[in-house]
Amino acid sequence: MTEIDCRGKACPHPVLITKEALEKQRQGEWLIIVDNSTARENVIRFAKSQGCSVKAEEKGTDAYIHLQRGPGEEEKQVSTEGKTERVIVYINSQFLGIGDEALGSILMRSFLRTLLELKTRPNRIILINSGVRLATEGSEVLETLQTLEQRGVEILSCGTCLDFYGLKGGVRVGVISNMYEIAQSLLEADRLIRP
Repeated sequence: MTEIDCRGKACPHPVLITKEALEKQRQGEWLIIVDNSTARENVIRFAKSQGCSVKAEEKGTDAYIHLQRGPGEEEKQVSTEGKTERVIVYINSQFLGIGDEALGSILMRSFLRTLLELKTRPNRIILINSGVRLATEGSEVLETLQTLEQRGVEILSCGTCLDFYGLKGGVRVGVISNMYEIAQSLLEADRLIRP
């Protein structure tokens, strides 16, 4: 078993280190140690996307993530082949447009509600910078985002951005993500919508 200590590593380093380990050794067992819940969730999500079986245990403030992948299991990776078009909505502000913030807030509420009404919905909504405020407690669009999530839209909030604004504990919809997953989503998108 390969042991990798990612304690003290900032986002997205635990995922990148895990990725490198899985690429070096196509099958085997790994133990990834992280010291925060965001890294734990991101490593688990990434490892599953790479065909690994995953078990996690908590030891104090640390998480010990056991990964295992046998022969041919890397072929089980999540793939976009044969799937419908991947549409990503990329939101980098809590306001829509440049100008008056009150108007920008109204426009963002309207945009997200309109997504509920459309026949075609995005696969993911990525929130970065002040856009992460939309997924946190007290957001005027929280209910709309929760409904979109219930209808199959993935909501990803940048963990670094949440840390910057002191909002990590206030996330009420979606998952806390990392720059590796965000960059990969953007590069794999068939269409990218930036309202």
